[in-house]
This record gives sequence, C-alpha cells and structure tokens, in this order.
Amino acid sequence: MFFPLERLINLHEGYRQTFKVAGRNLLLMVVDNQPLLLEDSCPHQGAPLRTATLMGTVLRCQRHGMEFQLPSGRASQPSCPSLKMFGLVYDGASIGVDV
Repeated sequence: MFFPLERLINLHEGYRQTFKVAGRNLLLMVVDNQPLLLEDSCPHQGAPLRTATLMGTVLRCQRHGMEFQLPSGRASQPSCPSLKMFGLVYDGASIGVDV
C-alpha cells in the first residue's frame, strides 16, 4: 500500500521532514539532490536523527557523534550498525513509501 510523504515540487537540497508511517518514525531528506528515507533513530542508542548535522554526505548524530555515510547509511565506526534505509516510491507528483 502506497503511503504518500511529500509532493515532488517541495523537495530541494537540504529538505528534511519527519513522518510517522505504520508505527515507525521516518526521516525524509534530500542529500546531494537525492531523496533518502531512513528511520529517524540512530542505531547506536536510538536518538532521533532529525536534528543530526550533515556535512557533505556524512550524517552525524547529535547525541554521541556517530557518523553515517549517505546514501548507503553505513556507519563510519565498524562497531555501530548501519542506518535503516527505506526505498522510495514515486507516484505522479508525489514521493512516498510502500507499507
């Protein structure tokens, strides 16, 4: 089932918005002109990533400084799991996720 998140016309570099879908907190962001959808929770200790800093394509959690490479979601520290990433679906003028 398609769950629309945003109209394509609203997406731009630096876009960042959270959504609750099927009981999950998701973060939609545009990095390097690419829309990305990830769980709004750091896999290290669950801190929300909506306030994480972004330097180029590196997302840095505000709570403990864990860093993740985007768009892969891979953690820079080998001991930390990768981000939970979700595939985006395009439907006409909207972008969303299948749930």
